[in-house]
Amino acid sequence: MKNKPNQKTNLSSHNLNRRQFLGKAAKGLTLATLFAGLPKSWMGTAYASDAPETTALNFGMIALTDCSPIVIAHEKGLFKKYGIQSTVTKGANWAAIRDNLSSGTIQATHMLLGMPIASTMGLAGSPKKPMIIPWLLNRNGQAITLKTEWKGKVGADPKDIKPFVESAKKLGEPLTFAMTFPPGTHAMWMRYYLGAGGINPDKDVSLITVPPPQMVANMKIGKMDGYCVGEPWNARAIADKIGFTSVSTQDMWKDHPEKVCAFLAEFADKNPKTVKAVLKALNEASVWLDVMDNRPEQCAIVSKPTYINCDAKTILGRLQGHYDYGDGRTKEDPNYMIFSSRNCNYPQPKYAKWFLSQYRRWGLLKGTPDYEGITKQVMRPDIYEEAMKEIGYAHGGLDNSKETLFDGATFDPTGDPEAYAKSFAVNNVKG
Repeated sequence: MKNKPNQKTNLSSHNLNRRQFLGKAAKGLTLATLFAGLPKSWMGTAYASDAPETTALNFGMIALTDCSPIVIAHEKGLFKKYGIQSTVTKGANWAAIRDNLSSGTIQATHMLLGMPIASTMGLAGSPKKPMIIPWLLNRNGQAITLKTEWKGKVGADPKDIKPFVESAKKLGEPLTFAMTFPPGTHAMWMRYYLGAGGINPDKDVSLITVPPPQMVANMKIGKMDGYCVGEPWNARAIADKIGFTSVSTQDMWKDHPEKVCAFLAEFADKNPKTVKAVLKALNEASVWLDVMDNRPEQCAIVSKPTYINCDAKTILGRLQGHYDYGDGRTKEDPNYMIFSSRNCNYPQPKYAKWFLSQYRRWGLLKGTPDYEGITKQVMRPDIYEEAMKEIGYAHGGLDNSKETLFDGATFDPTGDPEAYAKSFAVNNVKG
């Protein structure tokens, strides 16, 4: 059991044991008098602590570097420190993660930011199941990988791909690009990238879903021409000499949101202390992860077959900002994957609005969504702030600043997201 700092749970420390209590009661003292000197958390004859309502939690994760906060919190006993007996279960794909959270097989999970939004709305094939985001796990650290045949012909500009797209369409054999889940982050990055190149991902190419650990194998057999996924599967494509990086996602949008720790809304409502305990443990893990000297140890842990099942050196390079794009370009990137820095974990409402604008842009939504209402339902900065206040952790708070992506388009979270969705030259807006 873990309590607030300096909070004493030993009843004798309040000079009132059971015998004294009963003795005073026998003398006719009122309950109000008896309870007057007790801490607020004394309820009747029991002490209501800050212990989690549910102590045994099964956490879901996918084999990606950004599962690290959950894995580290588990491996280093941080969940246990806050009263959670944790188990970590690797999912086969994102749909399985969603279904396991919906069914209660797992109670908290590593998840693509867009998934709780889609599940809350019953969008893109997701059963309608309200979910919440009280924690962002990481920023940056994904990439778009292209096949080796395009080395020297396609660089960072997606417009370079358009001639290949047009030639393939004329032959009746459209190019194929992969992402990991239709309303997920990788799908939005891939769509945004192609759209910036004047390519409609639903009309000009074939866009398919492939689980992250299977990206490299599918590229090897020529199943696709490019893909968007998290690390280490972009670095792995270069190591295996079957692909190169066109852009990292931080090249597209510096400090973009990526994965989250998600819960069912129903579970969070019934277990508020449990959710806060999880966030407190994740905070400690995330701060540890952003100490660069700890990253070799991080990789040694998460590279194990139980988790990512990839060579630790392949994972480590990009975590340290060493970017070899695989086509002769190299870069020491200061915007590598972060887990705590720069107010990383605050569940900013503007990110939900941005995702809704992209769902609208690409025709995943018919008609104007309730941008404010859905955002308020899914993004839960109130829970985050309360948990961090209880451990005295200072965060950067709400951020409503504008976001400008690599194509020059600027998103203003205080403006009109519907107008933003319709402003792109390439879009599938319906209704």
